Amino acid sequence: MYQPHEFTLTEDGYQGPAPSWASGAPSLWLVDTESAAEAARVLAPGILDASELARMERLAFPADRACYTSAHLALRLLLGALQGVAPETVRLTREPCPSCDGPHGRPATGGGTHFSLSHTRGVALLAFAGVPVGVDVERVPGARVVREIAAQLHPAEADELDALPQEERPAAFARVWTRKEAYLKGEGTGLAGGLHREHVGTGPHPLGPPGWAVTDVSVPAGYAAAVAVRAAGRPPAEDHDRRK
Repeated sequence: MYQPHEFTLTEDGYQGPAPSWASGAPSLWLVDTESAAEAARVLAPGILDASELARMERLAFPADRACYTSAHLALRLLLGALQGVAPETVRLTREPCPSCDGPHGRPATGGGTHFSLSHTRGVALLAFAGVPVGVDVERVPGARVVREIAAQLHPAEADELDALPQEERPAAFARVWTRKEAYLKGEGTGLAGGLHREHVGTGPHPLGPPGWAVTDVSVPAGYAAAVAVRAAGRPPAEDHDRRK
């Protein structure tokens, strides 16, 4: 399991080093979006672009606005530190979708840096790597959500959930959902192909699809998270003895 860096946002920017990674290993950053909300409100007009500001304003709930704003500020600040440029000048684009070639594939910035961003109310998770990477963070769902969606998973995953005691299913479902979403985001396809693709497993040890390494990420209680890194069928190298 990866332990991400904690991202601390201040009105002067952020505290901490620029992201860096070893061969095949992502640099992971966790944002407490509630703690960052006030600094995010101050910084947003000077750093986010017009489309980001417009999307922020369309969000109805303050907690959702704070989450989105903090996450996108963290992305721009960290990419700016990586690229040696002001965060407001970071260029964000989309790669072609590998399924249909449309302009909605993985987000990109060029220069050999790959990144992924995920957020849910209260928490954001970011990953940076020298190879394609995907992350996902989600709240652990209630039992009703598990019952409604479990049958859409890979048949082996649905069987694994069904074999668990009722009280263990939400956490196991959150594990498999974030693993699958991270992998599909890394591929650039998202959920369009359905949840039944690939068997990443519900248990304590993820299964990586061929050519990808999937690893759980340590996040606060009540959440689950995972990262997927494209690699030649081997786990990502972990710097500073970060595997637990």
